[in-house]
Amino acid sequence: MAEAESKHPNKVWTTLITNTKYLSGLLTLDYSLKKNGSKYPLLALYTDTFPEEGHKALDTRQIPKQLVKYMLPSVEKDFTNDPRFYDCWSKLVPFSMTQYERIVQLDSDMLVLRNMDELMDLELDPPAMEGTGDRVFAASHACVCNALKKPHYPKDWVPENCAFTTQHGDPEAAQVQGAPATAGLGMPNGGLQVVNPSKAIFESISKRMADSESVGGYDFADQSLLSDLFGGRWVALPYTYNALKTMAWKETHATIWRDKEIKNIHYLLSPKPWDEKPGEEQYENHKWWWQYNLERLAEERTRDIVDGF
Repeated sequence: MAEAESKHPNKVWTTLITNTKYLSGLLTLDYSLKKNGSKYPLLALYTDTFPEEGHKALDTRQIPKQLVKYMLPSVEKDFTNDPRFYDCWSKLVPFSMTQYERIVQLDSDMLVLRNMDELMDLELDPPAMEGTGDRVFAASHACVCNALKKPHYPKDWVPENCAFTTQHGDPEAAQVQGAPATAGLGMPNGGLQVVNPSKAIFESISKRMADSESVGGYDFADQSLLSDLFGGRWVALPYTYNALKTMAWKETHATIWRDKEIKNIHYLLSPKPWDEKPGEEQYENHKWWWQYNLERLAEERTRDIVDGF
């Protein structure tokens, strides 16, 4: 296992990886953190489904990694319409990793465009409060506009109920502050979570995952659980820390979107940038990913790393 080289071993970025489908995303995420001067390492949290070729790719690039248990509720929840949500429960693992003082969990389909190390010092409740305070974790809101009009999404997922819609009247404020945690449907997006690991909080999460009645209503896995268990008691970050690519659309939040203010873009939903070819991107902001990815690949070639990822 590659060892993390950092002056801050108690604070890390983490990202979950279960297969090689998202590996190019992870490698480019790691590159983007380093390019933008982060002082903290990215730790890949892999499950036992992660194949040997993936391990070799991480080890070759000296990206530290750690085995984590694949988490699922004790009662089966059907995500046939959105299979990606089966993996999302495991994004709750960082709450249990008490060997660290601070963890910022990132999705592997993200790209860091500006340094955001300040998240490592953001004020949150200390673990001793055991999840009873008003700053249990930090995240940006989920966009509940249902921009792709998916028919199986909840009926209340409409622009009128979106926390970001409440910010349209003051776009400049939206760049630096999030809408209150209770705004809109009050649901955090699980793509970026700022966490002070806590045994008590993780026990609360695990207990809720064993509650069949609750789990049955969690249409969005980890983020549904967190919004239910800690409703209104989390810190809402500006969209700029988890800029969902669909928020740039005029049908959603183009009113507040500012390209130059984005610190971290989230390429949620399909297609992913790496599913396309450079120059044939479906969305303008996919070009940002390809610029970083091509830089990464060129840099890796100078170190004789050419493995197709």
